[in-house]
Amino acid sequence: MPFDPKNVIELTDAALAADYTRVRRAASAIVRELAKAGDEKAAKELRSLVRKRGVPLKASGYVESLPVDAKSRLPLLEEQSWPDVPVFLNAEANRIFHDFLRDVQHVDELCAKGLASRLGLLLSGPPGTGKTLLAAHVAAQLARPFYVVRLDSVISSLLGDTAKNIRSVFDFVPSRDAVLLIDEMDAVAKLRDDRHELGELKRVVNTVIQSLDNLDSHAVVIAATNHPHLLDPAIWRRFPYKIELGLPDVDVRKDLWRHFLFEDRDEAKISNELAAISEGLSGADIEAIGLTARRNALLDNRPLDIASVVSAVLHSSSDKSALPRRDALDADHKKHIAQSLKEHFGLSGADIARLLGVTRQSVYGYLKQEAEAHDGG
Repeated sequence: MPFDPKNVIELTDAALAADYTRVRRAASAIVRELAKAGDEKAAKELRSLVRKRGVPLKASGYVESLPVDAKSRLPLLEEQSWPDVPVFLNAEANRIFHDFLRDVQHVDELCAKGLASRLGLLLSGPPGTGKTLLAAHVAAQLARPFYVVRLDSVISSLLGDTAKNIRSVFDFVPSRDAVLLIDEMDAVAKLRDDRHELGELKRVVNTVIQSLDNLDSHAVVIAATNHPHLLDPAIWRRFPYKIELGLPDVDVRKDLWRHFLFEDRDEAKISNELAAISEGLSGADIEAIGLTARRNALLDNRPLDIASVVSAVLHSSSDKSALPRRDALDADHKKHIAQSLKEHFGLSGADIARLLGVTRQSVYGYLKQEAEAHDGG
């Protein structure tokens, strides 16, 4: 399809000037045109190029000017690349995610009819549930730059400077047609009736609220928090779209195992069994276990050791994760795992044999030995 000539001219001029910000902005506009025309392959390739973050331009001496803290001179934001791993959501979260994207993509049409709302998305949930990853996917889907607030720079030892830093962040991002993520939102937007907070910190919350109110209808702001109960109610009202990212349900866990352990190969039975025994683990836990098992297999030049994956799952909990061992599990270890899988999850002998990589006869032997030892005790 023919591109808007203005975007092609802008892209060429920006490239010759070694101005990465303008290059990225013009390229992102072309990505949107490609996606709108249905050419997802070309859009994906161009997104991938933009994701490289202008390394040749930076090598030529270009440095993007970011707002900085007046005292420390540290940048208040950092630009992060679009993600190269998928995001896995349950049905409700996926619905809200796509509703939000649709409204952003049609904001001009909605504004013309007086139907636009704030383009604010609030993500809540425990660590490891994919809040930052989901925010990055929003930026990627919109082909916009992705900026993350650096709280270590924004929150100054001089409380008055914190409010100034917040204003600087909100002044900068709309000019870049970017997606802004404020992680750990509760750090700057706590309940204003908290008796333990100083008056100046309450003024910081007011600054956040005022800055959100002053954004135009095209600005995309995402807030994330591990502690939603700490947020001021006024903050909740300024984010019409809300997604609670809890621990993955069984269907999401199946998808996570299939992707991170089996590289999206069809290993339905084992994925289903792993999903059943990994309740309580976060997506980050499953990713770490799956990728570690694959690394071990690659470096040792051997097939995946599913038994070591099962052992890691059984030794993990919501507040502590274990990783697969590199050495093979001995028979005694497998015997205890077999008993646990039978007792706590009700898996059949065939299911246990598949997970441990042994015969069903071996499993029956493990269970018999365990039963005899229990009776003897």
